[in-house]
Amino acid sequence: MKKKKREYSSDQVASRYSKLVVAFVVLALVIFIRVAFLMFGSSHDYWIEVSKQFKKNNIELPAKRGNIVAADGQVLATTLPEYRMYMDFMSWETDPVNRVKDQLLRDRMLYLKIDSVCEKMHAIFPDIDPVEFRKHLLKGRAKKSHHWLLYPKRVTYVQLKEVETLPLFCLKRSQGGGFDKEEFLKRKNPYGQLAHATVGVYDEERDSLRTGLEEWFDSYLRGKPGKAHREKVMNRYVPITDSMAMDGCDVVTTLDISMQDLVEKTLRDQLKNVQADIGMCVLMDVKTGDIKAMSSLSHCSDGAYRELENRACTSRREPGSVFKPMSFMVAMEDGKINMNSSVYVGNGIHEFCKKKMRDSNWQRGGSMRALSVPEIIKFSSNVGVSVLINEHYHNDPAQFVKGLDRIGVRTDFHLPVKGYKAPNIRYPEKGRWSATTLPWMSVGYETQIPPIQTLAFYNGVANGGKMMKPRLISAIKRGNEIVEEFPVEYVIPDSRDNMMCSQKTLDQIKTCLEGVVGRANCTGKDVYTKRFPIAGKTGTAQIWEKGRFSGKYIVSFAGYFPAKKPQYSMIVCMEVRGPASGGGMCGPVFKRIAESIWARNIRAPFTVTRDSTEHRNDLPIMRGGNLSNLTYVLDELGLGYNTNYDAGGVLNWGSNSSESPRSATLTADGEDQTKKSKTLTMPKVEGYGLRDALYRLERMGLKVKTSGHGRVVRQSIPAGQPVKRGEEVTIILSTSAKYTDPNPEHPDSASNPAPKAAATKPTEKSEGDGFHD
Repeated sequence: MKKKKREYSSDQVASRYSKLVVAFVVLALVIFIRVAFLMFGSSHDYWIEVSKQFKKNNIELPAKRGNIVAADGQVLATTLPEYRMYMDFMSWETDPVNRVKDQLLRDRMLYLKIDSVCEKMHAIFPDIDPVEFRKHLLKGRAKKSHHWLLYPKRVTYVQLKEVETLPLFCLKRSQGGGFDKEEFLKRKNPYGQLAHATVGVYDEERDSLRTGLEEWFDSYLRGKPGKAHREKVMNRYVPITDSMAMDGCDVVTTLDISMQDLVEKTLRDQLKNVQADIGMCVLMDVKTGDIKAMSSLSHCSDGAYRELENRACTSRREPGSVFKPMSFMVAMEDGKINMNSSVYVGNGIHEFCKKKMRDSNWQRGGSMRALSVPEIIKFSSNVGVSVLINEHYHNDPAQFVKGLDRIGVRTDFHLPVKGYKAPNIRYPEKGRWSATTLPWMSVGYETQIPPIQTLAFYNGVANGGKMMKPRLISAIKRGNEIVEEFPVEYVIPDSRDNMMCSQKTLDQIKTCLEGVVGRANCTGKDVYTKRFPIAGKTGTAQIWEKGRFSGKYIVSFAGYFPAKKPQYSMIVCMEVRGPASGGGMCGPVFKRIAESIWARNIRAPFTVTRDSTEHRNDLPIMRGGNLSNLTYVLDELGLGYNTNYDAGGVLNWGSNSSESPRSATLTADGEDQTKKSKTLTMPKVEGYGLRDALYRLERMGLKVKTSGHGRVVRQSIPAGQPVKRGEEVTIILSTSAKYTDPNPEHPDSASNPAPKAAATKPTEKSEGDGFHD
């Protein structure tokens, strides 16, 4: 027999809910009262002490954040220590008698050294007033402070070490001293704002302001903190390490410092000239796809141009005419067109479904003739490209878009850049397709591609048809150990031999691009240089904003150099207000950067520069200085010489002592001296260049003042005289063959003719380039 279900009235249900509410309110009041009792009651002090003890027993040891370095190991971002300086004026002795004795010693040393300390602190930190600093120290003593802040600013390691040599601050606690310091780790960028958007920013104090590579690779850079606890020893807490901190890994980029600096300066100068709103430039190594330099500058309210974000990767705009070679590569590979295909462009206007396609010269009446495929690219004819592509793909536009897929234009590179956007290219079957989409897409409209993607295409053309994935990071390292490696990657699969297209099509596209850059009668005349051939394509696209074309344009030039044996590819883009010209505005930037890189890599044979007269066998003039550098240059030039010293891997200083202009005898003038040498003797640096003179003297710990430029013609301390670390020496330089001493009575005055000119060690060896026509 089933039990009858018990039913409750509405009053009974309400009564039960009321009791539950009352119970919860009472429980909340009890908890609130208990919390208040713990915070303000008699047990408050007990729990505070427990909290302090917990802090003492749980100390986190910070890990040093890893470095971000350039391809050659130069540091782009690193963590350096900074310090706050404190003074402990009071004794820590527990025994009353010993405490009195120790305090008397501390006070005696304080009053004995205070004036000297104040003057020398002013010498290190000029903003310190000795009188005010004396009052500050005495105020700390009057307050019986164990932790008195000496200087409001953080100091560097070098400054700290200098302060630690001062009277009072150099004393141990047992000797009456009490100097103490607190270390902080600060993120530094040795090259300032160079590659700012790429490297990024990291703020240690807030730990949230991370951008660029600092954010992308934060998990690698951060490292793993260690743990420690404190134990009380002689009435003081001493930290005891439980587990060591593991420092972060280093991120190795593909950037080249000198190229990055060149790109930023050149781009910034041109942006100012044309008053552009935004400018972007990316320089890439052809064979590997390594990004050697990348800069994106924006015009700020104060008139300056700064890197705010990596727009070369994050700005997805209509590319304009730099897209035309992509369209022709697809059509050539599909067998639709060839180099002899032509279009009669007439007055530079052609209608597609009542919508007019115009060439840049339509207002001047157009070309009024038929243009072949190379001429269409050379003169950047919108009509020529759109008519050919529409004629062959109008009935099957999907074939054209699939062709763009085939050559790698739509590939998502997944670059390690926050905000990176992959290309946005329409497909006919996915909607948003009209009768005019195909012709306008063929000339770089109705599609959005970031500049880095466009550059990858041109880099692929330069690399023999093999498109490379742009590479910004080559490895993650911990010390000399490689934690993770990022090898070069081909975009096109192995099944097609990594080729974007056939060799025949590639050769035809190269021919078209080489025709764009010439002395005159082409769109790339502002890129032309007589030093080596350049290939590429200009581009200009009007920006579509708020449902209509605005008065702004994206202008660009993308290409590679040298055209015959490409080493680098590059794209330059700007956002400007009309009138606009890709060749005229971006071309000069491309040209200047290309010429500068060419000049750095050029290596002319020395025999060509030799005199063909009676001096043809003379050796180059040599200046005294670092003999290691001098022998390096002579070896590179294939010139013989004699030495009367044993190199033995030791740094040697000296000069060419030979009287004959056709022979060299390199003679060392003494042992290499450093700050650690027991005794120091002033060397003879007369005849040295400034770099060698500064390096040798500062290596000894001397403070050097200079005047003039050229070679050293006088030194204030005679050679052979004993010197001390920190002693000041003045050197005077001159370019004159005969130096006139303004103080002829000075015993060190130089009266001899100028020593021979310096030969300095090149920064790197240059391999054969291929820049020559």
